[in-house]
Amino acid sequence: MSAALPALLAAAALAPFAPSDEPAPGPSDGVRRPNVVVVFIDDMGWADFSCFHDRDDVRPPIEPRPEEARTPNVDRLAAEGLRFGRFYVNSPICSPSRTALTTGQYPQRWRIGSYLARRQLNADRGIANWLDPAAPVLPRRLQEAGYRTGHFGKWHMGGQRDVGEAPLITQYGFDESLTNFEGLGPRVLPLLNAYDDSEPRPHALGSDTLGRGPIEWRNRDDVTAAFVSDALDFIDESQAANEPFYLNLWPDDVHTPLFPPAARRGDGSKGEKYRGVLKTMDAQLGLLFDRIRYDDALRENTLILVCSDNGPEPGAGSAGPLRGYKTMLYEGGIRSPLVVWGPGLVEPAAVGTFDDDSTFAAFDLVPSLLTVCGVELEEDPRFDGENLADVLLGRRDGSRSAPLFFRRPPDRDRFYGVADLPDLAVIDAPEGSADGPRWKLLCEYDGSQAELYDLAADPGETTNLAAENPAVTARLRDAVVAWHESLPQDKGETFGR
Repeated sequence: MSAALPALLAAAALAPFAPSDEPAPGPSDGVRRPNVVVVFIDDMGWADFSCFHDRDDVRPPIEPRPEEARTPNVDRLAAEGLRFGRFYVNSPICSPSRTALTTGQYPQRWRIGSYLARRQLNADRGIANWLDPAAPVLPRRLQEAGYRTGHFGKWHMGGQRDVGEAPLITQYGFDESLTNFEGLGPRVLPLLNAYDDSEPRPHALGSDTLGRGPIEWRNRDDVTAAFVSDALDFIDESQAANEPFYLNLWPDDVHTPLFPPAARRGDGSKGEKYRGVLKTMDAQLGLLFDRIRYDDALRENTLILVCSDNGPEPGAGSAGPLRGYKTMLYEGGIRSPLVVWGPGLVEPAAVGTFDDDSTFAAFDLVPSLLTVCGVELEEDPRFDGENLADVLLGRRDGSRSAPLFFRRPPDRDRFYGVADLPDLAVIDAPEGSADGPRWKLLCEYDGSQAELYDLAADPGETTNLAAENPAVTARLRDAVVAWHESLPQDKGETFGR
């Protein structure tokens, strides 16, 4: 199944992308190089944006969102851009999901299959302590092409807990960075302020003992605002230098612990606090969105993408009609909302639309964004992601040609009360009509306990069709087991036993 990938990538090595005939301000060589902003939210469900939640075609229907739970700033991006309903991340947990979005490859290639923690726990699970700096990373490719690059927010690909010797974020091709306790370099650490009579308490998970950069303490509900503030300064500096920019804005909201402002704590329940954090984050991100929207040059030459790194925790966010949560290979754990905005870049006819046909994943964004930015795709390294730049900009419907494969985090064989979670999953590449079956198979490492679902007819994964479709089951089972065995192994079969 992967044999055709080199040819596909070679065919995708296009000339610099030119989505508009009107030139935009750019570098002196005359090549149009759009700015790119990637907002990667932490632990947010597929239906948490009200522009995904409030859709007439969601089945079963979801109760309308109250005003205090709406996300008007992201919703406005969606109204002026487009939404994708079949966008996936490459893992149901943070570190591997971020690795795929950064490298364009399956995170297991770099031995990152679960969240990075203290070194002993990493070793026990058979995963690395940090992303190898030799990995092919999107920011470095863009930096080499003349982009200014900045990372503001959660990193979680090295430099956490007791791992203080990990590479700095700037060693991966970023000119500037500001992170939290899941990375090194300048960082903002949260104070958990319950807005009662208790003193705010620090939440650093050991980061305050590691050195390797200045530390600022802020209330938990103000940390995203700090990331946005530095990102705005970065944009101003890029404009002053007349240089295109690539910017990660990766808040650690809406991850627990949930400490929204006092006015948004509601009844103090987990769900109410979650919605308070979501609402606050949306307003804080709105400052960044408006800075770009109301600047003529930026508005016409900037692409903004907003998505989540994995599904929600139970009792917090919502995956809508989808089954499962964070850590699970069911749709609720791996399907993410994706909003794409760029008035000078997105196909005008696609503005305001919801694409519920195109199937692709976070690692496909790497070759796609390189193409949008006019960076030639090279044969080596070979991305697992595919170039879908035209799809991303709404110029056509389309999906990956190769299947999507998943391996569960090694420490998540049982979680949230489920005694035996599937180890592997594969989503077949759509064939023929978009109205035909869209097969997804889940199984154990050895291919046993197969579950087969038609996602087109049953996105909630309620009816196992494996027995009725033995040929499809065998084909997908063999493919996912072969993929699993071809990659570096973690200790998922033995961890915790």
